[in-house]
Amino acid sequence: MFPNSYRYFPITRWLPGYSLANARRDLIAGLSVGVMLVPQGMAYAVLAGVPPVIGLYASLVPLLMYPIFGTARHLAVGIVAIDCIIVAGGLSQIATPMTEDYIALAIMLAFLVGALQMAMGLLRLGFIVNLLSRPVTLGFMSGAVIIIGVSQLPDLLGIAKPVTSSLTAVLVQTVTHVSEIHLLTTGLGILGIVIILAVRKWLPRLPAALIAVVAGATLLTVFSLDEAGVAVVAQIPSGLPAFAIPEFHLSSVRALLPTAFTLVLVQFMTLISLGSFFAAKHRYQISANTEFFTLGVMNLVGSMFRAIPVSGSFSRSAVNEHAGAASALSNVVAALVVGMALLFLTPVFAYLPMSLFASMIIVASLSLIDISEALYILRTKRVDGIIALSTFAATLLLGIHQGILFGILASAAAVVYRVSRPNIAILGHLPGSRSYRELEFFPEAKAVEGIAILRLDASFAFTNARYVRTQILIQADREDIRAIVLDASSINDLDTTALAVLIDITRTLQEREIDLYFGGMKTAVFRVIQKSELVDMLGEDRFALSPYRAVNLVLSGWGRETNDIPVESS
Repeated sequence: MFPNSYRYFPITRWLPGYSLANARRDLIAGLSVGVMLVPQGMAYAVLAGVPPVIGLYASLVPLLMYPIFGTARHLAVGIVAIDCIIVAGGLSQIATPMTEDYIALAIMLAFLVGALQMAMGLLRLGFIVNLLSRPVTLGFMSGAVIIIGVSQLPDLLGIAKPVTSSLTAVLVQTVTHVSEIHLLTTGLGILGIVIILAVRKWLPRLPAALIAVVAGATLLTVFSLDEAGVAVVAQIPSGLPAFAIPEFHLSSVRALLPTAFTLVLVQFMTLISLGSFFAAKHRYQISANTEFFTLGVMNLVGSMFRAIPVSGSFSRSAVNEHAGAASALSNVVAALVVGMALLFLTPVFAYLPMSLFASMIIVASLSLIDISEALYILRTKRVDGIIALSTFAATLLLGIHQGILFGILASAAAVVYRVSRPNIAILGHLPGSRSYRELEFFPEAKAVEGIAILRLDASFAFTNARYVRTQILIQADREDIRAIVLDASSINDLDTTALAVLIDITRTLQEREIDLYFGGMKTAVFRVIQKSELVDMLGEDRFALSPYRAVNLVLSGWGRETNDIPVESS
């Protein structure tokens, strides 16, 4: 009836087979995520620089959108710490947190991010997530979570917040106002950290953050700690958010674009990495471009109900899967929990200490630091480790946007460097076989007298053409070399710059009376060569089906046959 419904509305693929057993599993998972999301939503909103209620708004309508358009079954979406620190880092430069102008910009940012994500999803630009390599992601996330944790020190200690949320500003503010630390506020915050860590360790099935919030609110109410100077959330408006199109100003859009593009990349990377992990674990498929579009729908529609940017949550997705979620409808249950809290529990929220929110954010931040991953990358590939460390340093010292941009540029520079200086292996013959292997790594391989056998482990293009020319001519300078055999089996492409360099190499070798042969060249590459003068210069007999045959052609032309297996044998 609706031939394209599967593509545009993935829910139509699995909803007809949805069972009562699935509903029971989604109900349990959604309740588990919902009770975790209510305190997290308020805490992360404070982190973003907006009132706590905005975090609950962001945890409502976007969660209703994902099951309709999304393709991952176990993903829990909503407000996320890393997104909030990016929002705070970008918006605090142009407005004062907690003000109406700031809130309007945060909502406008969600609309802008959503529009960009929907457009990129429709244009099938999901591949841009490849800009964020593993080292860049690790370095950026590690730097960002430290900024997140440090940014909570003023609330944890009960001192005034700096104008901006930069790492330097927060540290300076903390040091210069250390004499103003409020001990009751700090004690409540530390108690919150202890409760969360203890519950996670000994009672992992219980909602640690919710227990900490209940304990803190109880202590504050019983002992009237707010009258003793402990900062509280204050009154939160009751009821669901009303529909309203965000107001736009061209100057504001221009100012928001750097933050918007950062969020577009980071959110998509987070969503895809989480979705792909669960899809692989539970053996189903997700669509990168559909997820990109879905992310945009959540942000754009959410902004019309006063939501700030949202994406996929690492911690809540883990809880969602562990609780047995069967489909994305668990997000609907979580949204209903948030909706009930907005309708009936907002009077209770007025008694929540701000230092408890700080403790929740600090614990969440610490859990995102992955030292073992950093050590693994450093041990496995030093260049990637350097990229991760430099991205980490840039994020801490320069800021969120600059850090991720630095990481992308560093990765791109590393790729260009590797492409421009490809591996050129010097090969030798393995006795008793038709194989040629690197002399450096295979001691049993034997060099063939008078022949330099080389293998180019990359496409031959303008990026590396001159480097390849230099390396080939270095081998040609050896006194004993009378022929060069190029194993072309690893060359997947040949552009016109490389072709011109190859012709130049051929002329240079001919002047030195050194023969040039090719072995194992792919058909697509040979077709490019056929359209040039190179075949006429060398002759078609210089292009053999394999390096083994090319070497035998050279040896037979010299009246020698030193390979163990004749080329004619099968």
